[in-house]
Amino acid sequence: MAGSDPTGEWTRDFTEEEIAQEKAHVQRVINAFLSYRAHALQRVSRALDNYHKLPSRHQKMLTGHAQHLATVRATVETNHLFVKTIVDKAAGMFEDDPSITIPDPMLGGFQQQLASGFDMEKVKTTIKQFYRDWSSEGQAERDTCYKPIIDEIKERFPPDKCVPSEVNVLVPGAGLGRLAWEIAQLGYCCQGNEFSMYMLFSSHYILNEVKEANMITIHPWLLHFNNSMSYHHQLCGVKIPDVVPTDLPSYGLFSMAAGDFLEVYTRPDEWDCVATCYFMDTAHNIVAYLENIFYILKPGGYWINFGPLLYHFADMPNELSIELCYDEVHRIARDEIGFQFLEEHTGMKSSYISDPNSMMQMTYNCVFSVATKPPTTVHTTK
Repeated sequence: MAGSDPTGEWTRDFTEEEIAQEKAHVQRVINAFLSYRAHALQRVSRALDNYHKLPSRHQKMLTGHAQHLATVRATVETNHLFVKTIVDKAAGMFEDDPSITIPDPMLGGFQQQLASGFDMEKVKTTIKQFYRDWSSEGQAERDTCYKPIIDEIKERFPPDKCVPSEVNVLVPGAGLGRLAWEIAQLGYCCQGNEFSMYMLFSSHYILNEVKEANMITIHPWLLHFNNSMSYHHQLCGVKIPDVVPTDLPSYGLFSMAAGDFLEVYTRPDEWDCVATCYFMDTAHNIVAYLENIFYILKPGGYWINFGPLLYHFADMPNELSIELCYDEVHRIARDEIGFQFLEEHTGMKSSYISDPNSMMQMTYNCVFSVATKPPTTVHTTK
């Protein structure tokens, strides 16, 4: 899929080989979404088989276990229908790109295969992302990381001292789009950028196809068999979205652009603010991210960052990954690239798609920082 800039123009055309790879990847993602039911039922069947292997006296002690697994099996259908709807609605993403089509598995011509464990983790994570970004239950988690960014934008660009719609804010790694949507809700002109096709399928659905609040129920923790405090917590459903995604103050303030951040955003001095949340550690080379953020910011513009450094490619075979400590990231951003840091707070505690009722909780000690590109910056070359 070609990436687009804020004006809606294509930034570049892909080669035939790249288009073929993209089509194959789209089908792989579709296959993963459509494999959810089989994967989930397989997991439930394994749990049930283990139950039946117990001595009969132990089975009698587990008075509610078999019934619980039967309920989990039945509830799988709700999540399956949800992810299938995401796929069904994804065709609208490719209206301007006839080289990519969404096959209908019911019509043949699409060979369904059980997706890999890696791909299924992506699907399960996507379901949990909806909990984080678009449920009222996810509000507390959003507040730990989105609220500092939003408050900082309001402080740097006060609505009573500027025209918010003339302030261009970029949110790379936008995921399901909630942070970018919240910024646009305040009247700023905000664009989210996302590379993951799982996120792009899902954000397209929630942002363009869902017209009512709380119209969908999902079960984000359904396949969490470990560290469950009660069967009820594993089964609990949440309603999404907690707001109406199409309810924005003005048309044109919010958009999403697909593609690699380093490829899509190549124009200097274009953005008033770049807001990164749990994004910087998605880089193969974090220095390239720092350089590009600096390059595309207007002189005097702001980079607002929140997150840890859980480098996504650190343990993946055959993937480039440069893992720097935060002190080194800060030094390079300041001394080598030219950012001037205005604020920096360490130890900002935040969780990420965490089940609040789980017996295991993971908390990140994040950094929240605000840096500016000096007003006198002049680019000669990137």
